Amino acid sequence: MQELKARIIAEQPRFNATLATEVGTLHPLVQPVAAHVLKAGGKRLRPLLTLLVARALGYADDDIYPLACSVELLHSATLLHDDILDDADLRRGMAAAHTVFGSTATVLAGDALLALANLIVARYGDPRLTACISEAIIRTATGEIVEIAHMRGTDHGRDTYIDIITGKTAWMLRASCELGALRAGASEEAVRAAAAFGLDLGIAFQIVDDALDFADRADTGKPVGGDLREGKLTPPLIYYLETLSGPAREAFISRFRDGGFSGDDVARISAEIRALGIIERTRELAGNYIEKAAASLETLPDCPERRTLMQTLAYVQHRDR
Repeated sequence: MQELKARIIAEQPRFNATLATEVGTLHPLVQPVAAHVLKAGGKRLRPLLTLLVARALGYADDDIYPLACSVELLHSATLLHDDILDDADLRRGMAAAHTVFGSTATVLAGDALLALANLIVARYGDPRLTACISEAIIRTATGEIVEIAHMRGTDHGRDTYIDIITGKTAWMLRASCELGALRAGASEEAVRAAAAFGLDLGIAFQIVDDALDFADRADTGKPVGGDLREGKLTPPLIYYLETLSGPAREAFISRFRDGGFSGDDVARISAEIRALGIIERTRELAGNYIEKAAASLETLPDCPERRTLMQTLAYVQHRDR
């Protein structure tokens, strides 16, 4: 994955500068909240996908950078809102924005970032680009609503879970790839392939993320079992529930619905999930989507950017944090 790492290091300064420039157009009272969430960092995977897809399809103009960063602003807006919904204190080791600026200001700053993302895309004067990011916003919000509707429920299974994460996570990666292909003036076939690649990559990304929720804290640096505490029925918990029967199953379902798991309960169940090989089984599920994403990439021209995109699949499948 050396090419991917090198490209991330090379492009991050340009992405960060572009994001800072765009956020600098907001009202001075909004800027600190937006800057706070962007300061939490990340690999800037979404803008990198837009850039790589556009370059793979022959687009050389540097005006791609604001477009690439539009979905990152959308993503940042969802982080501001999600941390309030989850009552989270931290975001990548930093204080969550709502704990610093208050919930009202943070919600409104998130709204401003959503609007800014749309405004950036609208500047390109291509209705297809505007439709792409608008649909991503709709799908992302819908995914969150569907997740909330099924919170602490155990009657739904893997299909509903996939529906949830397709909206709340994968559609943004889909949009990142589709925006790059559309800006490159690619054929309909190439646009569809890029979009499919991003969608399956995003699904795999979230599945692996949910597997890591139960990994050893020393490996991930994150609290263990957050989804269990919050009542989110992810594949590790779906698979774990399948191993239970009788009173043990009834007790688990009752506590899951009531939010009655103690810290010791969470630690014990997380350890059982690891011992049962469920993390590996969950990664295998992600592997199915990785394979589909790889097949979609075959439609794009063989070039260094396509090879780097292929490395994002390996990164997602094998990441440990």
